[in-house]
Amino acid sequence: MLAVGIKELKSKLSSYIDLVEHGEEVLVTQRGREVAVVIPITPERRVLSGLVKEGKARYGTGKPLGASGVVIRGKPLSETVIEERR
Repeated sequence: MLAVGIKELKSKLSSYIDLVEHGEEVLVTQRGREVAVVIPITPERRVLSGLVKEGKARYGTGKPLGASGVVIRGKPLSETVIEERR
C-alpha cells in the first residue's frame, strides 16, 4: 500500500487516482498520522450503487431496523438449553 501526505495528494491527485483505478490502495497521512485510505471501487460496489440509484436497495445505517422495544416473553433460552441437556 502506498502512503502519501495530504499536501502531496492534493498537488498530484490525478496521478494518485490513476493508481487507484489500476488497483493500488493509497494510505493518506496527515502529519505522519494515518487518516484515510483511498481504494478502488469493486464490481460488487458498482452493482450496489446501481441498485441504490434504481431505488431497489439502500445503504445501511449501521442500526438494525425495527429492533427497538422488542419484548421477549417466556423463560430465557439458556434455561431451555440446560433443561434439554439433562
